[in-house]
Amino acid sequence: MKNLKYTITLLLFIAVSTISNAQQRKANKDTEAWRYEIEAVQTGTQGTYLIKVWSYSKKPEVATEQSKKNAIHGVIFKGFAGKSGVPGQSPLTNNSNLEEEKADFFKSFFSDGGKYMKYVSLSNDGAVAAEDRMKIGKEYKIGVIVSVNVAELRKELENAGIIKSLSSGF
Repeated sequence: MKNLKYTITLLLFIAVSTISNAQQRKANKDTEAWRYEIEAVQTGTQGTYLIKVWSYSKKPEVATEQSKKNAIHGVIFKGFAGKSGVPGQSPLTNNSNLEEEKADFFKSFFSDGGKYMKYVSLSNDGAVAAEDRMKIGKEYKIGVIVSVNVAELRKELENAGIIKSLSSGF
């Protein structure tokens, strides 16, 4: 009887673990396409951006979680337009091939629990307002407000030799 309980517990643990891993793989696949939009929300404290990231996924919770990766990716490679009273920002790099050139760095940087996590946080604990949750076909478009510590992110990328420092000249 005791062995049966252990066996059932073990099988249940394996099933939950497998489902969780499958969901994470799906989330990573959604993110690999880097389908997202960024818009300015308001001026953050010095050295930070407060932005809304619109992410796409079949599961709203996946889009919410992936918005952190999307925010960092957008700050590095895309930048974003401003709106009244809030200035837009250029990307940290203008090199359109940087992601491919430094693929090993970025693969590790954007891995689950990777270094990117140090520079981003969800505003309002990731709560999504009703107007920021849209069903489009078979997937959701979820808008999440995040804060990105751009000053520290820039330092990390400069120290790693990924981007040039602002003081290095043109």
